Parts: sequence; structure tokens; C-alpha cells
Amino acid sequence: MSYEERFENIQELGRSLIRNKEKLVACAVRDLRFTVKDSAKEVDITFDRLKMYEQAAAFLKGRRPLGGTGSRVSLMLSYNGSSWLNTAITSIYIVGNKVSVKFSSKGSDVMGLTEEMYRPIFGDDITFSRENGKSFIERSLKSPEVTSIVVFGFDENVLPYEESFMRSGKKLVFEGPGQDPFIVFPDADLDLALSDLMTAKFMYSGQTCTAPKRIFIHRSIYENFLERFVERIGQLVVGDPADEAVDIAPVVSDLAVQRIRRQLEDACAGGARILAGGKIEGSLIHPTVVKDATDDMLGMKEEVFGPVAFTTSFETEEEAIRRAKSHKYGLRAAVFGGDAAKRTAGALKGEDYCHSVEGYTFGKFGTVALNQPRSESWKGAFVTKAVGGYGYSGWIWDTAEGRFRIQQGPKLLSVETSV
Repeated sequence: MSYEERFENIQELGRSLIRNKEKLVACAVRDLRFTVKDSAKEVDITFDRLKMYEQAAAFLKGRRPLGGTGSRVSLMLSYNGSSWLNTAITSIYIVGNKVSVKFSSKGSDVMGLTEEMYRPIFGDDITFSRENGKSFIERSLKSPEVTSIVVFGFDENVLPYEESFMRSGKKLVFEGPGQDPFIVFPDADLDLALSDLMTAKFMYSGQTCTAPKRIFIHRSIYENFLERFVERIGQLVVGDPADEAVDIAPVVSDLAVQRIRRQLEDACAGGARILAGGKIEGSLIHPTVVKDATDDMLGMKEEVFGPVAFTTSFETEEEAIRRAKSHKYGLRAAVFGGDAAKRTAGALKGEDYCHSVEGYTFGKFGTVALNQPRSESWKGAFVTKAVGGYGYSGWIWDTAEGRFRIQQGPKLLSVETSV
């Protein structure tokens, strides 16, 4: 099958997404508790992104699967998405791979509808598994048909498999968590910074890897910025995800609720103050702003997967860089301001594309947005824009010329599963 034929299949998938938009939104609301607003917007963004494979033809056309015709890639997806997951699946398919897909158990209805849409378009080229994650990975490691395994998930669940991949010689592409810094200098466009923070932090009720997690505001504007931030948060509507007016709904993971409860208790015990929210009712976490968080607090060290913003102030450019770098995750960073912001962004940015490293590299970020909202800096992700990070936010394990190696930095699944 040619690139053009695969491209047309993907466009038919896009049209199917639009035809099934109401069903997809209903599944996301029911399975994942994503709001109607977020789920509907995700379908539209995915539809537009699938068209971008036309641009990707310039560097993907002519590539072939790592294992040749008929070889397969196993793809294990996380629960924090519904429609956008199609970009991950199709980015592996577009270069000629067959794909075995495992959705999160939390997204069973989403997977069922997705499988229903895929079957008449892709046949056996893209199949879906209902195994648990452990069985899926272990079977993929043993299967002679599978050349690569792509996993979206949590680093602590994947790191123990390193020896298994070394023995098998198979390739792993891992996309993991983020505890992304969001840095605002005093000469920043505060309206732009605040608008991006509200959107990026609270979409999907804070359940995204690329949501701002560690929010650094220059001391000279800290009080004013927080006052405006709290005012904007007060306008968010909290409640039933099926209600079209709702912005913040219950989170889907009980573990995330437990961790956030512990993070808030730890912050208060350490002298931080809750300026807004702080209320947890079952799995409904009200949008929360924490003031004067310190880097040793759990909310600054662990990934915060919910609508809670841990904020802190800084004095100098050097301090902002040092504190932003001091973390095990390095997925994305956002910086707002003039010359100091530009220098800070440069100090945080890793390479443009993934590369071999001696060991896990900390203190660099795969994507660094300078005075740019997430909607722009993440445009074309997985299709034309390489994404991924450093540290434990993402890596590639593979064996080249008999030598096992680690690669880190932004990547395209299409390129990494083909030659």
C-alpha cells in the first residue's frame, strides 16, 4: 500500500471522527469524566491534525517499517485522552506498520467505539487488545512479528523492563509524565501568560502531561498575578462533565485524588497557603491555587494530575533556571517575558530531535515555549512536530550495532518505527 493510500485511509478516519463526534464525546464523558467542552474540542483538533500528514509526506514518504512489510508495532496508551490518541496510532501506521493497540482499562467504551470506526477502514492492519498492560508488553516482547513497543504511561512502571528490552533487542519508545515549569518574568505580557495558564492548567481538569505544574512568578509581580489568577479561577464552573457549561469535573483516577490530597496536606504543613479551592469531594477536586510552595514539597516534586496549581516566587533569572532544571522530569516548559525569558528558555531547551545519551539527562526539556501558548507550541504534535522529553519524561531504548543505547529528546513515532 502506498503512502497516498494510507493517507486517504487516515482522512476517512477523520471524517468518521466527525460523524461520530457526539458518540465520542459521550464516551469520554462517561469513561474518563472529561467535560463536553474539552472532549468536543479534542475531536475538532484531531480532525485538523490528521490532515497534516499531507505536509508530513515531505519527510515520511518512502520510509518503511523497521521489520519490513508485515511487521507490527505494539502501542499502549494512557487514559488521559480520547480523540487525540488517534494521532499516535496513525503516526505509526502512516509509514506502513501494522499496529496492535491497547487502550487504558479506564477507556473501554472509547476503545470499543474507536475499534468500531477503525475496522472497516484499516481491517487487520490496526487491531485492539483487551489484555492488561503487563501481559500486553510481555507478549509483544516475545512476538517475532513485533519490532517496537510504544508506551504512554508512568516511568516507574516501565523502568523495570530495561533488562527485558536489552535481552530481546527490541525497541521501546516511551512517552511519560511531566512536572512542567511555567515561568513569568516582570516584563511579560501578563494577559497572555494568565490566559495560557488558565487554558493549559485546567483543560481536562488538569489531567494532562503537558499542563503547567510548577508555576514560578517573579517576586515583583507575584501578588498581583495571583490576585488575577484567583479571580479567573473563581469563574470556572465545577460539576457534572455532561453539563456543557462545566469546566472542571471529577478526575478519573482514585490514585490521583489520593496523591493530590497528600500534596495539599504536605504543602499546608510546610507553610504554604491555599488561596482558592482546596476542597475535595469524592473524586471532584475543586480548582486550587497554592501560594509559597517550596521545591521540597510533594506538589512540586511529584506530578500533579488534577486542577491544582502550586505557585512560588523567584528573584533572579539564575534562580528560575536552577529551580526549573532541578527535577527528574523534563517534558515541556513555558517562559514569558523579554530578554531574561529568552535566555532562560535557551538554558532549558534540549536538542531539536532525540539523540543518544550516556544516561538519563536531567535539567533539559523537549519543548520550550517562549511567549507562546500551548495551542501553538504543541501544534502538529505526533504528526509534524516531534515531542517528548528528558529525564524520566521519555526515552528510547534500542540496540544498534550490538550495543544497547538510550536516546532522549523530542521524537516522532513515525520516524522511530521506520527506516
